Amino acid sequence: MNPPTSRLPVLIAALVALAVAGYFGWQHFKPVQAPLAPVAAPSAAAPEAPPAPAVPEPTAPAIEHPVEAPVADAASEPTALPALDGSDEHVSGLLSGLLSRKNLLTFLQLDGFVRRAVATVDNLARSQAPVMVWPVIPTPQRFTTQRGENGVDTIHPGNSQRYVPLVLMIESVDTGKAVDLYRSLYPLFQQAYEELGFPGRYFNDRLVQVLDHLIATPVPTEPLAVTLVDVKGTVPSTRPWVRYELADPALESLSAGRKMLLRTGPDNQRRLQAKLKDIRQRVAKP
Repeated sequence: MNPPTSRLPVLIAALVALAVAGYFGWQHFKPVQAPLAPVAAPSAAAPEAPPAPAVPEPTAPAIEHPVEAPVADAASEPTALPALDGSDEHVSGLLSGLLSRKNLLTFLQLDGFVRRAVATVDNLARSQAPVMVWPVIPTPQRFTTQRGENGVDTIHPGNSQRYVPLVLMIESVDTGKAVDLYRSLYPLFQQAYEELGFPGRYFNDRLVQVLDHLIATPVPTEPLAVTLVDVKGTVPSTRPWVRYELADPALESLSAGRKMLLRTGPDNQRRLQAKLKDIRQRVAKP
């Protein structure tokens, strides 16, 4: 459950669809095969060895959800993409076409945004999503709980209000325009995904996997019980609100993204999942 002070990094699955711009296609990212070294002719005196069995070359996994090229605008000339290392200014400019500057500065980490987005999307379906690579700024205010008459601590109903501004911002974004930007900037996201350690893998396939994973998160029907993790040692903890875990072991073992969704509260979770479904329909092959 830790850390409960997040600004909903689960939403990067939605924000990825905001943050993007020239389509070079999958062929651009296939690894180049090195030329084979010449084979020396066998000696006349040496017996001819039987031919070695042919070994098939490894092939990249088939692409399930190819990203379509954006529709060209006849009134404007295509803009060449910058290098990934120098793409921050370009990406920030594109995002400013979807969000106000105030929202950009309030909600997003714009430095290294593409790499942050790719790493966080991949992490959301895993057990940990490290805060140092989030593309969003941590939510202000503290995680809060309440204790019932039975002595059980649950997430306070008012805790969900911390996430409302970001949910409203996400809902206000035109999904169609956002996905168009995603398609046009896709090569940078693909490059960042391969650099992350997935050469030959297709980032949009991973994005769809993560979207499906988050969309399938059940909405709680009752307040979620939490427990405060004990700290060993003589140094007192000065931030106990970051030490809560879900009391149900099955829930605590969920992925980082699913636990983040649960923490936002049932109403926010439904609204976010509706947005994620809209994005999924646009980035996935029918």
